[in-house]
Amino acid sequence: MMAALAKAISRATRTSVDVETLKILAIFSGAGLLLSLVTAMIYGQAAGAALF
Repeated sequence: MMAALAKAISRATRTSVDVETLKILAIFSGAGLLLSLVTAMIYGQAAGAALF
């Protein structure tokens, strides 16, 4: 699947995209999303308690 995605991006942008680059980007994006969700859960509860 990653190879097909890399091939499609390479065709669309007309630049060379490596599969390893996509894997690294996916890992960092996933980690950032996880961190954002955890932060929203923690501070969301604190903000909700402060309002009431």
